[in-house]
Amino acid sequence: MAALVTGLIPILRTAVDATTTYKCRSLWFGFLCIRLVILFLAELPFTKLDADFFCNGTRDSLCTRDCFNRHFHKPMLAAWNFIFVLAIVSVLLMELFTSYLRSAAQKRSAKANPDVELQDQAAASDYMGRVSIDLHKDRGAVGFYLLSVFLRILIEGWFVYVLLCWNLPALNSGPYECSTNICSELHVCVVRAAPEKRMSIYALCSVSGIIIVFSILFCIYSIVHYL
Repeated sequence: MAALVTGLIPILRTAVDATTTYKCRSLWFGFLCIRLVILFLAELPFTKLDADFFCNGTRDSLCTRDCFNRHFHKPMLAAWNFIFVLAIVSVLLMELFTSYLRSAAQKRSAKANPDVELQDQAAASDYMGRVSIDLHKDRGAVGFYLLSVFLRILIEGWFVYVLLCWNLPALNSGPYECSTNICSELHVCVVRAAPEKRMSIYALCSVSGIIIVFSILFCIYSIVHYL
C-alpha cells in the first residue's frame, strides 16, 4: 500500500498543478490513477504465482519448475507494468506539448513588452501559464492532442490483447499435462486460486475497455467539434 500511495502522489500533484490546461486533462490523469489502483490490486494474486503452481502434488521439484516455465512462457506482471508506463508516456506527451506552448507564449510576451519590469514579466508569464489552450484556434494543438489520445487507444488495445491472448489462456481451469526433457514421466499440473487470478485479468480488461471507449468517443467529438 505504501508503494501505491507513493505512485499516486506525483500523478495527483501533476493533475491539480496550476499549469496550462486543456480539454479533459483531469479525466486522463484520473484514468491513470484508476489504472494504478486496479493494477496494484490485480497483481496481488500473482505475487506468488510459482508457489501456486503444483505438479503431481508438489511445487518444489525440478520437474515442476520446468513445467511452470513452459506453461507461463509469456510475461505477465512485467508486461503489465511496462504497458502502464507507456500509458503514462501517452499522457505526458500532451503535457510536454502544453509546456512548449506555454514557454512560447512567455517568450512572445517578453518580446512584445521589452520595457516591462522583471516582476511584471514574471506575473504575466505566470498568467500565460494558467490559461487554457483554445483548441478552436490551433489545429496543430488539436492534431497533437488527437495523436496522444490515439496512442492511448493503441496502448490500451495492446494491453487487452496481452491479457486475453497471453495471460488468460494460461489460467484455464486445468489440470494441465506436462512432459519435459528433464523428467520423462507425464506430470499433471494445476494453478491454485485460478478464479481469483482470472478475476484480476477481467478487472484490468474492464478498465482498459472503459478507457478505450472514452478515448474513441472523445476522438470523434474532437474531430467534429474542433476540425
